[in-house]
Amino acid sequence: MSVPDVSFIIAAYNSAKTIRRAVESALAQSDVTVEVIVIDDCSADETRDVVSAIADERVRLIPLARNRGPGGARNAGFDAARGRWLAILDADDEVEPQRLSRMIEKAANLNADIVVDNLDVIDGDGVRSSMFTVDALHAQPLLTLPAFIDSNRLFHATHNFGYLKPVFLRSFIETHGLRFDEKLRIGEDYILLASALASGGLCAIEPSAGYIYHIREGSISRVLRLDHVEAMIAGDARFTAAFTLDSEAQAAQTRRARSLVDAYDFLTLIEQMKARSLSGVLRTALANPRAVRHLRLPVKARFERMAAQFGRSSSTPGKAHNPSKG
Repeated sequence: MSVPDVSFIIAAYNSAKTIRRAVESALAQSDVTVEVIVIDDCSADETRDVVSAIADERVRLIPLARNRGPGGARNAGFDAARGRWLAILDADDEVEPQRLSRMIEKAANLNADIVVDNLDVIDGDGVRSSMFTVDALHAQPLLTLPAFIDSNRLFHATHNFGYLKPVFLRSFIETHGLRFDEKLRIGEDYILLASALASGGLCAIEPSAGYIYHIREGSISRVLRLDHVEAMIAGDARFTAAFTLDSEAQAAQTRRARSLVDAYDFLTLIEQMKARSLSGVLRTALANPRAVRHLRLPVKARFERMAAQFGRSSSTPGKAHNPSKG
């Protein structure tokens, strides 16, 4: 069989409701040849049946014997891919028909190993908007490692380059032995692109939006937990141990590391507030005042009300709090 231009890698887990849309959008690419590899990560729904029912020889289904998470599933897709380029597509997203032809052309013009493009976001109400302005991306033809790290600081910005879905030259990925970090269930795509850039990959930016990102309630990328931040800190430690960063990238990494610590302390603060642990709140706030600055109403109001409740209960031990007062 001839080598396709692009291998789409789709990791799927309980994605029966959206997987057909994702697969069909990949198959609809114009001016390039594609294969679509769907890796089912031990779904409990009808994901495998939906994919198997798609009558197109360009679609391959790889059912995993055990759940490996998004990174592990995508690694299985990398191992099976034959295409010249590797494109990651989430099972609940879709792509525009001209996306890959535009991106490959952009990469060819700049002799790039990686290319990212703008994306459109569709929120829960169906409202669609671009994440970046075309003018902003036109002004930045290449994505550098310091810029990528700096944009991925928690609480730094609503939109950052970490949301972009890169397309990789497969020979570059294989030459440098790059794979997703399977220990991560969130942020694994950030580490892969950071590792590719740290390996010397040249990343071109296509300003037009070709990827359509659907915001889904309950998505792991939308709900940040303490264990997620802990895993991201550990993932960053593995990244910095594997690569030597120049001074600009190291400065950006230091700022990102500080933001992860702030996020961890902020989430700890929230948990302590929920548990009504005034001593814990005070201890965390004193240890890291930056975490307190992230508090916003109504969270701040809740903190103030909780403190007042602690004051009443401590002044009248054994007396039940009157709910009509709180």
